[in-house]
Amino acid sequence: MIRNREQKMNRGKHQTKNSMSTSRRSFFTKTAFAAAAAAVSPLESFGKGYETAIDNTPKNSKPSDLKITDVKCGFIRGGSGLFVKIYTNQDIYGCGEGVDAVAGSYHLVQRMGRFLKDQSPLNVHRLFELMRKSAFFGGAQAGMYVAVMSAIETALWDLAGKALNVPVYQLLGGKFRDRVRVYMDTALYQNQLPKPEDFAKAAKEAVSMGFNAVKFDLDQANDPNKYDRWNWTASPAEIQRMYDQMAAAREAVGPKIDICADMHGRYDLPTGLRAAKVLEPLNLMWLEEPIPAENADVYAEIAKSTSTPICAGENHYLAYGFRPLLEKGAVDIIMPDLQKAGGLGEGQRIANLANLYYVPFAPHMVASYLGAMACAHVCASVPNFMIMEWQIYFHKDPMFKEIVKFDGTEFTKDGFITVSDKPGIGVDINEEGMKKYATPGIPFFA
Repeated sequence: MIRNREQKMNRGKHQTKNSMSTSRRSFFTKTAFAAAAAAVSPLESFGKGYETAIDNTPKNSKPSDLKITDVKCGFIRGGSGLFVKIYTNQDIYGCGEGVDAVAGSYHLVQRMGRFLKDQSPLNVHRLFELMRKSAFFGGAQAGMYVAVMSAIETALWDLAGKALNVPVYQLLGGKFRDRVRVYMDTALYQNQLPKPEDFAKAAKEAVSMGFNAVKFDLDQANDPNKYDRWNWTASPAEIQRMYDQMAAAREAVGPKIDICADMHGRYDLPTGLRAAKVLEPLNLMWLEEPIPAENADVYAEIAKSTSTPICAGENHYLAYGFRPLLEKGAVDIIMPDLQKAGGLGEGQRIANLANLYYVPFAPHMVASYLGAMACAHVCASVPNFMIMEWQIYFHKDPMFKEIVKFDGTEFTKDGFITVSDKPGIGVDINEEGMKKYATPGIPFFA
């Protein structure tokens, strides 16, 4: 009996010891596993939050099945305004616009459309490179090809935003600002031989419309004081005319309104030096393209000679075209036109490149409200945005409200555009309204 009892006690102690040992091993094993899991977890979960957010976002499509089926276009304004629609297999389409270097480009649109057919429109950067590199020997560095590509690239962003149910600025990384400041281009063209009092009147009109910045043209081919229509070296009387016109505008609106002047790249180095210097007392926001912008070294000479800020870039293409201007300190402000310089993604790249040199980004804009709002999404998405161009024709020509669809009745308020929060760009093409302005002889969205 005693021996049996002792045997049972010993057996119990052994079992307890084994149990404790097993528990201890189990504890250490579990702890080690948990520690390892904790160490690995951040790596495994990196980026999962963003992916989950995308997956949980309500969408207007099945992104994995979305394919481009067709690209169609229409031209207005004598062929200088190109509008593009990209269609898909899910009844979602995207709209884009190209300007200036697009006349006669119908067949080029069709060619790019063939590159894009059956591709996913969500791969915007990939498709941009596909179009660009497929025509490396076909003019894809500048000019018409890039302008047309800009329209199509913009339409891809619009389509992607609509498919994913987010505004374009969100696809570009989010926004720094809700509103984009714009300046009024008065369209007081010099071929009308305006007098200083006309400048004053136009400046006051812009301010009365709520704008706090205004631009004027100074180049005048038919200036009676020009000595030679081919040699654009300005005479003393021409320089005086430029000063008198801008001085009248400054006096009319006072010191708190920004004014700037555009010379459209028509002059030469001596004229650029003289004009920039004589305008210094007027405290301009900038002097735009006193000479052709191809020669960055000459631009740098002008920029270093004056306190008047020098601005250029409306006729440059792709980020590559802007690199010399920035590297050489040739401009104080950069001005790409996103409807012909490469589109929205390229516009953001140009802005980010300029930001490395602490140069403000002030896009040129001569498009419709579709192009303006597309540009505004980029302006909202970069830190170094300064101001965007706006045209008086939006307020004078009813066509510009007829050719697009958008929420609200007014384009601007107090000199600002409110960036759309609708999916995509937030402005649509109105084909019926646009059709009566279509360029004769060119297929219209057919």
